[in-house]
Amino acid sequence: MIRNDWSVEEITKLYHQPVLDLVYQAASIHRQYHDPNEVQVCTLLSIKTGGCPEDCSYCSQSVRYQTGVQVHKLLPVAEVLEKAQNAKDSGSTRFCMGAAWREVRDNRDFDQVLEMVKGVNQIGLEVCCTLGMLTDAQARKLKDAGLYAYNHNLDTGEAYYDKVITTRTYQDRLDTIGRARKSGISVCSGGIIGLGETHQDRISMLHTLSNLEEHPESVPVNALVAIEGTPLEEQKRVSVWDMLRMIGTARITMPQSIVRLSAGRLEMTEEEQALCFLAGANSIFAGDKLLTTPNPETDQDKMLFQTLSLKPREAFKDKMSVNV
Repeated sequence: MIRNDWSVEEITKLYHQPVLDLVYQAASIHRQYHDPNEVQVCTLLSIKTGGCPEDCSYCSQSVRYQTGVQVHKLLPVAEVLEKAQNAKDSGSTRFCMGAAWREVRDNRDFDQVLEMVKGVNQIGLEVCCTLGMLTDAQARKLKDAGLYAYNHNLDTGEAYYDKVITTRTYQDRLDTIGRARKSGISVCSGGIIGLGETHQDRISMLHTLSNLEEHPESVPVNALVAIEGTPLEEQKRVSVWDMLRMIGTARITMPQSIVRLSAGRLEMTEEEQALCFLAGANSIFAGDKLLTTPNPETDQDKMLFQTLSLKPREAFKDKMSVNV
């Protein structure tokens, strides 16, 4: 039974139970709703890099920090479509495009993004965008162009949010998610651990996501990659046990969602990644970069899939059939 009425106390109890019990419970639920040997392979491309006016403390693309990231204007449509075709040829079934904007503006750049969405959709990939805040009209235009999913992460729990970001509110993020949902676009929303937050802040974020009227179809779980020049450059890497608690609790509370093992995977061993798959993660980003952050190379992932006998999830699967 899919629930949207989880209490903070219930989620806290799930999260803090012995980690192997949590993994076992999450793995059991995962098998009820998903093929445990199937993993969605996604590619993330930065279509407009750097120069963002926001102050997200973890981000290399903020104009406020000296991180060495070079600012690049929006990529040409033809170049993006070529990269999308390469991603499909390498085994990806979802292509995500990210632009370092605070919000979408109705201008020539947005018109080009709509052309990119149309083109990637025609290639046969699930197309996702993360472009910042949206209006209702912009969300409808993206939907009409063929956008499959919109990513807009909550990042952390509401009480800790203003310790990480001050240039937009938590409600701004929830409003953007709501606009994507209202337009008929599937929602991709998760967060980052390792920002200096407490376990209760993480639980709070999971509580917000799991109590949305509809759960996000995709829930990315990111481990902070501390970037020199950002306010969080001294943060230590989170442990695999913290990742397992987040992934397992997300899987139990949002059983139908795709749970993505996202940033931070480069620092994880194959064994640690396998534990995350066991706990309910069933999506990864492939390719050597996540926007500006290093990521395992495609060949490494192919070897990992062979070792674990994993297979890529087909594109548009949730529209073709309902999971058992």
